[in-house]
Amino acid sequence: MNITHGDLRVGDAEREAAVERLQNAYAEGRLEHQEFDMRVHLAMTAKTRDELALVERDLAPAVKGTALTTGEISGEDRALAAAAHGLGYVTLFVGPLVLMLTSGKRSEFVRRQAAEALNFQLTLLLITIVTFGIGGVLYAVSWIAAGIAALLTLTGQDFRYPWILRLVK
Repeated sequence: MNITHGDLRVGDAEREAAVERLQNAYAEGRLEHQEFDMRVHLAMTAKTRDELALVERDLAPAVKGTALTTGEISGEDRALAAAAHGLGYVTLFVGPLVLMLTSGKRSEFVRRQAAEALNFQLTLLLITIVTFGIGGVLYAVSWIAAGIAALLTLTGQDFRYPWILRLVK
């Protein structure tokens, strides 16, 4: 019995990565809704690498060229990710949200960092509302955290805020 690479079984992490690539293709308009649903179902039920590869076979050239798969993050992407964290100083959650919805479609790195900044700002806002404004004191500390996040993303590193609600993925 000769087992090839494609005959190897896939795990949940590989299935979820394939679904994320399908979501990106759907967001870019390369898949229609019905086809997207069908492919997600096939990806989640795939047992081998060959079955999983078949789900995104015709999407591979566009997917492989992204910064996420090549490991390259452009200077523009680093600057936009840093801006997503820094915009929280002035716009609270609006700036990170706008960057996530616009530039996040083009760059996975920008989308991840803008979502992280958005979640941070939403967490601060919820704490402030729940504590009837007393939690607003946290905004002074948030400037430090957002500044550190902006500096780290300028170097191309992912940044995750500790102890926040991750409402947006």
